[in-house]
Amino acid sequence: MSEHLALQDAHQHCQSLQDALGRLRRDGIGRIADWAAHLASVLPAGGRLLAAGNGGSAAQAQHLTAELVGRYRQERPAFSAISLHAETSSVTAIGNDYGFDQVYSRQVSAHGRRGDVLVLLSTSGRSANLISAAVTGRAAGLRVWAMTGPAPNPLAEAADDALCIDAPSTATVQEAHLVAVHLLCECFDAASHVAGAVVKRPVAAHRRTP
Repeated sequence: MSEHLALQDAHQHCQSLQDALGRLRRDGIGRIADWAAHLASVLPAGGRLLAAGNGGSAAQAQHLTAELVGRYRQERPAFSAISLHAETSSVTAIGNDYGFDQVYSRQVSAHGRRGDVLVLLSTSGRSANLISAAVTGRAAGLRVWAMTGPAPNPLAEAADDALCIDAPSTATVQEAHLVAVHLLCECFDAASHVAGAVVKRPVAAHRRTP
């Protein structure tokens, strides 16, 4: 009987994810493509992407930055992308001195420049440290995007734009966020190729010492 219930739960989980991905495909892919096109104009020109999240969403944020610094599918230049939660000394120092709500906003103030992009991931959309980062980022002239769970939520409202996954469980939202991250990288590579942005960057000349 317990095995039957476990199988039933597993089928329900898969069905929930299938439904969420269907809604993402119908309502979200256009937004992801727009984000990717914007990134293709920012990163190759020397701009930077900052990303942050908490818990599993932190892992998703780091997955995104790894794909940009490394590569997704095709060979291309490395682009500047930083996962703010991975700066452990900064996170613990800021959390100790200023409080956990400021661990990301202070880093956004330090690293973000006008025109950069800030991506914030939260299954609930109610994490105070991410909302604070969104407010700080927008005030500094960054483009702020949020990936969240169901709308409405405070983080989506604080961002310039938001991709809100309509799903009933945290696990399903996180799984859909991973698909969205991959789609963003795929669309970014395509947009960069079309725009001719994937080119060799000039190498700075080293001055010889006499």
